[in-house]
Amino acid sequence: MTLAETASHAPVALIAGNGRIPLQVANALAAAGRECKVVAIRGEADAATRSLASAELGWGEIGRLYAFLNKSGCRDVMLIGGVSKRPDFASILGDLGTLRRLPTIIRALAGGDDSLLTKVIGLFEVEGFRVVGIKDVAPGLLAASGVLGKTQPRDTDWHDIQLALTATRKLGELDIGQAAVAIGGRVVALEGAEGTDAMLERCADLRGSGRIRAKNKTGVLVKTAKPNQDLRVDLPTIGPRTIERAEAAGLAGIAIEAGGALISDREETLAQADRAGLFVIGIDQSALSQGPAE
Repeated sequence: MTLAETASHAPVALIAGNGRIPLQVANALAAAGRECKVVAIRGEADAATRSLASAELGWGEIGRLYAFLNKSGCRDVMLIGGVSKRPDFASILGDLGTLRRLPTIIRALAGGDDSLLTKVIGLFEVEGFRVVGIKDVAPGLLAASGVLGKTQPRDTDWHDIQLALTATRKLGELDIGQAAVAIGGRVVALEGAEGTDAMLERCADLRGSGRIRAKNKTGVLVKTAKPNQDLRVDLPTIGPRTIERAEAAGLAGIAIEAGGALISDREETLAQADRAGLFVIGIDQSALSQGPAE
């Protein structure tokens, strides 16, 4: 039996950061009849995720993590949820397994976020684990193609979508961020280390100060994966808070990458968008340049 065949019959380990996505993945796996073991990252995972956790470990407890995975029979590993800060290895003391691997771990911290995530995946693979993504175990959580709510984008919105998409591609090439906002035919905000919510708050401030003078609901937030990004980790995500911030920024809608982005709390998110009169659309990048379907 191959590693992939063995992994498909073994529990999948969810190494869970913050946000509600880890809980939703765990629920999706349970509904599909796939056993999972949740490992909550101390200081990151929220209370709901911790309540399901089979273990709660700090960033520096790599040796203990591998020991837990082996003892639990997990061959598939998923890195899921947000991380609010760079790893703190204060918990390394007393973990001989981490100390033994320390040179490799230190090398994995060099470079940007994509480089870091790729090297973290490599750390698991060299130990004999298989790192999987949402598409492998819970594809139903990914955004579908087309309009996802009740509100339709206008023809003018497509020009803003195209501009913001071009901006996200450039951001991704530089390993900076996954999102951009275009309003009235110009890019007005790019996502940096502060994240999408803070970027949208800046857009609201720009409108409030008169720096952006567009009237009514105008402009689009676009979130896509970075070019050549490993789609097993760090997928672009929207949720109810994104809708709230987009509405406060006066935007007309949100476009996300079909098959490459997550919608947290899907029903709540789309219902909130419908109430706010914002469109949410899953876009296929290869077809985007053609604009809206006739």
